[in-house]
Amino acid sequence: MKGLFTAKVRGGLMPISTRVEGTVHFRRPNALRLRGFTSFGNELFEFVQGDDWYKLRLPMEGKVYAGRQSDMKELGKLARFSQLSAWAVGGVLGTSSIGKEETASVVEDGDRYRLDVYASSSHATGAAPQAIRRLWFDHRLLLVQEDRLAVDGEVDATIRYDDFRLLENSTISPSRTTVEQQHGLVRPFKVSLEDGHGQGTIQVTFHELHHNQVIRAEDLGQAS
Repeated sequence: MKGLFTAKVRGGLMPISTRVEGTVHFRRPNALRLRGFTSFGNELFEFVQGDDWYKLRLPMEGKVYAGRQSDMKELGKLARFSQLSAWAVGGVLGTSSIGKEETASVVEDGDRYRLDVYASSSHATGAAPQAIRRLWFDHRLLLVQEDRLAVDGEVDATIRYDDFRLLENSTISPSRTTVEQQHGLVRPFKVSLEDGHGQGTIQVTFHELHHNQVIRAEDLGQAS
């Protein structure tokens, strides 16, 4: 899948720009490439994800980082923005899959279903499984909200999905979907993310989303 989007940033998440034009390439769960540009076309960042591995390139700073995603929090605001952006588009593309060592449970939560995802517990310590994500689905089984949880159990980020549309096999703008539509691939074209630490918000609007696209190795950087 390929997509074009605009992200509007409020608060202190971005040290430079408050508006980012971006592209995303996605081939499989947990493998994507994000690129962000200023309104003048200058590249702000390139973020490549391959499962728990990442590479972050910051052309304006002349720096490249790589390693485990859990270590990204030490890299500053652009790294944080890149991680939050990846989480935001993850729900659109289906990248946040449940790991082999993770467990999940489903409960009814009002007029929605809530899926709680837990990290694997340590049998050596006997510790209870730790919740790491909560996902809410509406009656159409469409993902409408996701909470990312920190190690201390506090909300690290809240992501909400809206403006669901039916994707079409053409370059024409996708038509808006209705509750009655049962066929085809439906994806949200608007995503809002709120930082759980009060650092700001990101509003993502997709202009194009195309599925069943040929994704070359160079489109994903090192992710495969």
